[in-house]
Amino acid sequence: MKNKKNFGKNFLTLVWTGVRRNYENLDDNIARRLDENENKSGVEIHLSKMFSAVFTHHTKDEADRLFIVGTKQTTPSLARVSSRPVKPWFFSRVFVVLALSFTMLMLLLNVFKSDKAIPGLIFIGSLAVPFSLLMMFFEINVYQNISIRQVMITFLVGGILSLLVTMSFYIALPIKTHESITAALLVGVVEELAKCVVVIIFVNSYKLNYIFNGMLIGAAIGAGFSVFESSGYVSEYGLATIFVRSFQAIGTHTIWAAIIGGAVILGKARKKPFTVRDFFTNPRFFVFLILIIALHTFWDWDIPGTGIMVSLTQEFIDVVIGWFAIFVLIDAGLREVKTLQGQIIINKSESKILRRVIRRRKGVKN
Repeated sequence: MKNKKNFGKNFLTLVWTGVRRNYENLDDNIARRLDENENKSGVEIHLSKMFSAVFTHHTKDEADRLFIVGTKQTTPSLARVSSRPVKPWFFSRVFVVLALSFTMLMLLLNVFKSDKAIPGLIFIGSLAVPFSLLMMFFEINVYQNISIRQVMITFLVGGILSLLVTMSFYIALPIKTHESITAALLVGVVEELAKCVVVIIFVNSYKLNYIFNGMLIGAAIGAGFSVFESSGYVSEYGLATIFVRSFQAIGTHTIWAAIIGGAVILGKARKKPFTVRDFFTNPRFFVFLILIIALHTFWDWDIPGTGIMVSLTQEFIDVVIGWFAIFVLIDAGLREVKTLQGQIIINKSESKILRRVIRRRKGVKN
């Protein structure tokens, strides 16, 4: 019996190792194609190790240091930016605090029968997963050039603005309420285009140029959109909705908008704003936008004649594909750091050579 258990464990370990290696190779190959400089050097990113820091002890000072970035005094130079594997951890502590707060509010409602806990339940329940994910993207922004103040402004203003743009699109493009693939597609197009427009506005306003920057701004807008949308659904469908929406938030608006944010950076010229021409002519941007619209459509589509198991399978497939795209962009972001730092080294070498040539010529003239 013991041998059978060991065989089963070894078999599962072998399968997981094969899946992980193939996943990481595919991730790396796609990210390499996104690099316009065709940087062939590899980057260290391992799915199994990215979240390893979550389970290790961290001091209060380590947590405090995360929130002092983004100022003129605390933003590192490009040469000092880390290209090592990203290992976010603080986001998990944020989630624990929010989950604990939600549990206490549930006790307040169910044990003490206090209806005053309901607004808090709605807000914290809507906030827990999207905001925790936002903190993860804040941690993995290795450039540390966006402050928590900017993130919160983007979360609140960008989230509400994306809803306003969405409603404006809905007025211009009325969608029928019956469930169909066409209706799901229109919802996907409207909501993702609305978030995309707002992401572009904020990226251009902040003059951002790095993939990790775009992902963070996108995540902030997507998280805000998710929180306010989920809160609105509760008033329409009841308090139980918050449990479903909280569970689903791990693979919806926050990561979809983060992907769009990374794609906006990929689609624009370095140190230039994203333009209408970039929107329609850059395939590296457009492929990701189409992917997100497809994921949103597939998520919303209720396949006729199917039940809850099919819906859960659809959501699982969506989550896997969405997070795969996130890992591709993280890989591409780390490659971008290495490429830019390599250019700094080359430029410094060229400058030294040029200065030597100038000095020699001056010596000849003298």
